[in-house]
Amino acid sequence: MSGRHGFTRLLRAEWTKFRTVLGWVITMVLAAAAVVLLGLFSASGSHASCGAGPVEIDCPEPPLGPEGQAVSDKFFFVHQPLRGDGSITVRVTSMTGQIRLPDLTPGVRRVAPGVVPWAKAGVIVKDGMRQGSAYAALMVTGRHGVRMQHNYTHDVAGRPGGVSKKDPRWLRLTRSGDTLTGDESADGRRWTTVGSVRLAGLGDTVEIGLFATSPCDLLVKQGDFGGSIGQCRFTEATADFDQVSLQGRTSSDAWRQDDVGVTEAPDGSPHHPGRFERSGGTFTVTGVGDIAPHVEGESIESTLTGVLAGLVVVVVVAVLFVTAEYRRGLIRTTLLASPRRGRALAAKAVVIAAVTFVTGLAAACVVVPVGTRILRANGNYILPVSLLTEVRVVVGFAALLAAAAVLALALGALFRRGAAAVAAAIALILVPYLLATTSVLPVGAAQWLVRLTPAAGFAIQQSIPEYPYMTGHYAPSAGYYPLPPWGGLAVTCAYAAIALAAAIVLLRRRDA
Repeated sequence: MSGRHGFTRLLRAEWTKFRTVLGWVITMVLAAAAVVLLGLFSASGSHASCGAGPVEIDCPEPPLGPEGQAVSDKFFFVHQPLRGDGSITVRVTSMTGQIRLPDLTPGVRRVAPGVVPWAKAGVIVKDGMRQGSAYAALMVTGRHGVRMQHNYTHDVAGRPGGVSKKDPRWLRLTRSGDTLTGDESADGRRWTTVGSVRLAGLGDTVEIGLFATSPCDLLVKQGDFGGSIGQCRFTEATADFDQVSLQGRTSSDAWRQDDVGVTEAPDGSPHHPGRFERSGGTFTVTGVGDIAPHVEGESIESTLTGVLAGLVVVVVVAVLFVTAEYRRGLIRTTLLASPRRGRALAAKAVVIAAVTFVTGLAAACVVVPVGTRILRANGNYILPVSLLTEVRVVVGFAALLAAAAVLALALGALFRRGAAAVAAAIALILVPYLLATTSVLPVGAAQWLVRLTPAAGFAIQQSIPEYPYMTGHYAPSAGYYPLPPWGGLAVTCAYAAIALAAAIVLLRRRDA
């Protein structure tokens, strides 16, 4: 018996062993059931609502951007309609701001001067006033220099540094058809192109003008167990513009002002409104909010809360799949069936990986769609993702369980004792994950833990990416991992492959 046909016979033999042990089959079914039931139970207990005076209502959903993602589109806009091609040129001479501090005396507002890193002010072309509509903007920021951004998820860096009366920034945004080009200058004479973007389907008439906005001030505090917790404090940004020049078919000097996306208090009054003042040729614009992706809400992977229970069950079955033969003295019979002894273990790995993958896939295919429907029915907002991302989360979840099963099988072959192998698998996979995601460790340590251990594979479940050009608490405890989804899964698979190779080498030496 050799070659491909010999390995196929080994696979059939190992599959027969697995399916004829009724306890293993039932336990894998229970693993799938645990993932589904725990996920649905968690979704059923999650409710969300917003206050509207004395009553609670469903929270308003954020607008969707041109690419279908949830977005934040809140800023103060001083603008004019522009028909066809044209441009706007301004000089930004200052950028200041305020940050809300906790009140020392109840009812007495306390603020401190300051500009948050991603406060923004500059020039913008927007396809109408609807929140979520296409746009391109050229801006100065609190600490990230000049940037050109468009459609909420795209960012190009310009010259670094801040802005002041001694060091102003000139900005120019030009429309030519569907193409928007942003240029910057230190003196208004020598210009450098920051970027050029195409907004497909841009209307003939757009809104062009000045804007200012300021996201919350992210305050990362130490948790009770030494980890970190992100809290946001209200901020606002104020920018001074002069040398304002419009080119193209506009409405002369008829500037309009809109507080785009302003939140209303229960009595209908604006909550934290922006403002605009004009003194001669100087425009002063104050805004709050952000123009960026919206990441507040439930993600589809929040339905996979049963992953830990399912993974523990899978680890136990995988270990038993190999250690039971050592315990019963049947391993010699298994090895006699294959002249190349490592192939028997490889066949076991393929079988346990396939069984676990199917188990995980079945569970995820149920709990993700059903769980998200339950969450939505309970008033939770589900952050939208593409079909491809949802498929990746579901398939990746199954692949993560399969990789963990192979790792546990290999540890079982190395230790030959079920309890020791199960403990080792849990120590390698679950303990780092729990330490990283429960705010026990500082963010930096947590990120390294899920970068270097088999727990890195949990990154495959992350559906909402980290956006480096917006304020956010990007920590494993908040569902953000330092490695990309498939890269994290590759780390877990690498551990499984190395452990399996080591087990095969040791098997050959022990049982030759």
